[in-house]
Amino acid sequence: MAETLEFELVSPARLLVSEPAEMVVVPGVEGNFGAMPQHAPFLSTVRPGVVEVHRGTGPVRKIFVAGGFAEVTAERCTLLAEEAVPLDEIDREAAVARLQSALAVLQEAETPSEAAAARKSVTVAQALVDALP
Repeated sequence: MAETLEFELVSPARLLVSEPAEMVVVPGVEGNFGAMPQHAPFLSTVRPGVVEVHRGTGPVRKIFVAGGFAEVTAERCTLLAEEAVPLDEIDREAAVARLQSALAVLQEAETPSEAAAARKSVTVAQALVDALP
């Protein structure tokens, strides 16, 4: 059996994943990175995108995250996500509606802080739609 690291994905709502993985591909803000056993320790901010959990020849699990932070050590990859949903549980129509709603809120933003929050919502919603097959 191949060497593994422990992967944990935690959202504000719950512990979504806690399992061994041969590699975890995470959407870091500076690009995707693969966390593997014996990896050098580091921290990264996570951008909206898909996390892939690999065992064997390919991904066994794909999860959309809306952003967050990842900590990687030689034995573990822990991702604290703002929002996390298994990709196969996402409804395309709901995702498109979320994007349209976020765009509407952005159009109606009256203050710089409202516009910044709306732009973040649009970025997350667009990443969600883009992640769907």
